Amino acid sequence: FSSRRRHTRCSRDWSSDVCSSDLSWFVEVHQFRIEARATEAGRPTPEGTHRDGVDFVLVLMVRRRNVRSGETSVHDLNGLTLGSFTLTDPFDAALVDDRRVMHGVTAVEPVDPADVGYRDVLVVTFRREGE
Repeated sequence: FSSRRRHTRCSRDWSSDVCSSDLSWFVEVHQFRIEARATEAGRPTPEGTHRDGVDFVLVLMVRRRNVRSGETSVHDLNGLTLGSFTLTDPFDAALVDDRRVMHGVTAVEPVDPADVGYRDVLVVTFRREGE
C-alpha cells in the first residue's frame, strides 16, 4: 500500500521542517511476518544494521507467537549503539528518524522448537516529496 498525502497539521513537538504545510509525503505500508523454526532462525533484517533511505520509519508490533529475541537496536551513523529494546506487545512501536540513525533487529528463535514461531510487524515509511 502506498499513498501521497499533503501534511498540514502537526504537534508543536515536531521540528518546523517536518511540519511545513507546503510539504508532501509519500507513505508506504508493509506487513512482515518473520517465521522461526528449530532448524532456522527468523531474520527480520538479514542485511543487519541499515537505513531504509526514507525520512522516517515506524515499526508497529502486531503479534509475537512462540519467539524469543527480536531485539531492535538503534545506532548513530558511525555504528555506535544508542539503545536497544524489544517490541513485545501489540501496538508497541518504534519511530526512527532514518536520516539521522540506523536500525536493525536480531533474529528470532522459537521458544518451543516443536512449533513454528513468528513475529508480525507493520512497517510504515515516510518520505518527503518535492525537495
